[in-house]
Amino acid sequence: MGIEEKRPRKSRSKRWYHPYLAWIGVVLVAVAVAGLLRLFVIQTFYVPSQSMMPTLLPGDRILVLKIGYTISEGSIVVFKTPPGYRPSDCGGTVESDLVKRVIGLPGDTIWSKGNTVYVNGRPLPEPYLPKGLPLGEPVAREKIPKGEYFMMGDNRPISCDSRVWGLVPRRDIVGRVVLVIWRHGRPDFDVL
Repeated sequence: MGIEEKRPRKSRSKRWYHPYLAWIGVVLVAVAVAGLLRLFVIQTFYVPSQSMMPTLLPGDRILVLKIGYTISEGSIVVFKTPPGYRPSDCGGTVESDLVKRVIGLPGDTIWSKGNTVYVNGRPLPEPYLPKGLPLGEPVAREKIPKGEYFMMGDNRPISCDSRVWGLVPRRDIVGRVVLVIWRHGRPDFDVL
């Protein structure tokens, strides 16, 4: 008979924790990646009010792209609450972030007449609004300076927006809304 080699035995104490350490490492890396994505790339937000109806409903969860997006007329964006915002002006509470539609870009001249909003002398095409929706508060004639944006909610008669608290600087824009991910208490993927 031959000589058998004795293999060293792994100690039981080392065997049980090695797989757990690997899983803990995987979970920590996943949490770090998710945190970085949320901080710099994409984030979800909750729509608290009726100001963006019918496009966004109260209770909707939206996905906001924070890098690599462009802002154009009609884009829906999330931005920090403007310094001129007072809850008493809008019948609400202070919110840390707001969601509205971009109506005027830097360099545009904007105003309203009747229920029509004009940008650079042309009526603003607004296929996202219901026909005959009243404007509510008028838009004063204003040339938008470089680096600033004029925002309005789609529910014009009740929306507290740039007509009340003024223009929004580019630095305060968090990102562009790209997707509704939750509506009526269930998942709903509606690209905006």
